[in-house]
Amino acid sequence: MNKKQKKTLTRILLALALMIIFHFIPSKNWVRFGLYLIPYLIVGYDILIKAFYGIKNKQPFDESLLMSIATLGAIALALYSGSGDYVEAIAVMLLYQIGEFFQSYAVDRSRKSITSLVDLAPDYANIQDQDGKLIEVDPEDIEIGTIIFVKPGEKIPLDGEVVEGSSSLDTAALTGESIPRDVGVGSHVYSGTINLSGLLQVKTTKEFDESTASKVIELIEDASARKAPAEKFISKFARVYTPIVVMAALVLAFVPPLVLMVKGASPAWGDWIYRALTFLIISCPCALVISIPLSFFAGIGGASRKGILVKGSSFMESLSEIREVAFDKTGTLTKGSFTVTAVHPEEIQPEELLHLAAHVERYSTHPIAESLRKAYPKEADDCQVEDIHEDSGRGVTARVNGKLIYLGNTMLMDDYGISWKPCDHIGTILHLAIDGEYQGHIVISDTIKENSDMAIKDLTKMGIQTRMLTGDSEEVAREVAGKLGIDHYYSQLLPQDKVAKVDEVLEHLHEEKKGLAFVGDGINDAPVLSRADIGIAMGAMGADAAIEAADVVLMDDDPLKIPLAIRISKKCLRIVRQNTYFSIGIKVVVLFLGAIGHASMWAAIFADVGVTILAVLNAIRCMSIK
Repeated sequence: MNKKQKKTLTRILLALALMIIFHFIPSKNWVRFGLYLIPYLIVGYDILIKAFYGIKNKQPFDESLLMSIATLGAIALALYSGSGDYVEAIAVMLLYQIGEFFQSYAVDRSRKSITSLVDLAPDYANIQDQDGKLIEVDPEDIEIGTIIFVKPGEKIPLDGEVVEGSSSLDTAALTGESIPRDVGVGSHVYSGTINLSGLLQVKTTKEFDESTASKVIELIEDASARKAPAEKFISKFARVYTPIVVMAALVLAFVPPLVLMVKGASPAWGDWIYRALTFLIISCPCALVISIPLSFFAGIGGASRKGILVKGSSFMESLSEIREVAFDKTGTLTKGSFTVTAVHPEEIQPEELLHLAAHVERYSTHPIAESLRKAYPKEADDCQVEDIHEDSGRGVTARVNGKLIYLGNTMLMDDYGISWKPCDHIGTILHLAIDGEYQGHIVISDTIKENSDMAIKDLTKMGIQTRMLTGDSEEVAREVAGKLGIDHYYSQLLPQDKVAKVDEVLEHLHEEKKGLAFVGDGINDAPVLSRADIGIAMGAMGADAAIEAADVVLMDDDPLKIPLAIRISKKCLRIVRQNTYFSIGIKVVVLFLGAIGHASMWAAIFADVGVTILAVLNAIRCMSIK
């Protein structure tokens, strides 16, 4: 609990204790009034002040005014009638404050889960000065390419690549993943993660404003401004509803007694004013005004704890309506990096085939060359590579230890009259020959992410159809879609083709009032992410343009978070509807009973404060996600 919550709880307990004590002290009239006024002011002074300033600022119609009128009216009636029964008025204010306390506590809990992300970026970065000593500097002053030192227990201040040292990183605040991630030389690290063990030297690859932690904070700050339709409805509802019920209460207080007076009967002013005050308490829209935004806030907080950033409650609502999910392939369902997946030699050993291919590509910066070097990392000093000639779109020829090596596709082999053998594997096929003699081929392909198949299965179980949109070849698209069980796939698409295909799908879905989510990670995906009902971006390795265009960001690039995000949104909206129907239903029933004189202030307290507390407790369930 924060200081304000502790103060409120102290006031509640003190007022309750005094109310009980004064109940057993014999007193009459003004003395009794003075005694009971003490706990009333202790627990309700801030409500009275809010009501006063609301009237002063010409914005009087809120729950503070309703509470003030109802309780002060009840006190005036008790004083006027001489009954001395001030307990109801104090109990109304007391229970209202208990409801406010629960709401404050719930908001505080959900806010902590979000603001823990805002505290991602540390205030300093360690660099070496001219004397070799570590000094602390502002991360904003660090340029790209600077070597920073991250000690055990410290947060990484900027994105970069490890150039020396090894350690384990706590990525929970950023990705929601509780298992530490091991890193070493060559590993990419992201700002906001915590170094758990060894000293790391990191070469920065992004400036502070462009680093992951800064982007996350920016997304969180933008999220609060985007309200869901349900929230907007509640705000409009409260502005119209409150003045209407105040007028209805005035009519209930004065019209029936005046009608009775005209008919010559007793006006019973006290009874009708009591009914009107009860009517005011019942009509307070607290449960709706508090619980609906709180449900969305708790839902966004619960999602953030799982490494899912939803940029606003409007997107939380749209996410719950998704009935189809379309995926980009590379970097989304697959790792987006080439890997040697098969080696098929003729007469030489597989390792020798890899060895020759890796040395031919020793100085190339092409992703395929990098995958070959990773597959054969043993760099031999006595291996001489010379006369390298790259034929664009075909391959490379080079002399390795005096032997002429040909490495490339079938066109390169045909150019030199080398007979080659086809391969049944899907991927990029590199054929290799030595001095014109064919020696075999190597298959290089993108690999599917570990959780992609589980993500597709989960979505299918939820009744959500899946599509894949890729610029890759028909063969590759067919193989990936077949392995994952994707319902529909489209291949060889340019960025504009993806937009056209999404427009086509959206037109069909919107006729059935269904939504489409698109999941991507690259710059070329940004237009489609903006066009879909919900854009979901991969946050760890995704391009900045994709993250900016998306409505939901997955901080650890795990496709399994997509069905989880949809489940969270569905639970959140289910709770919003529960609170809406429950709050309005109870109020309608008790309002009717209050108007005909069959509901006391105690029933009014339940209809207002009791319903509010139940709705708030229900809203907190949004934070608990399995």
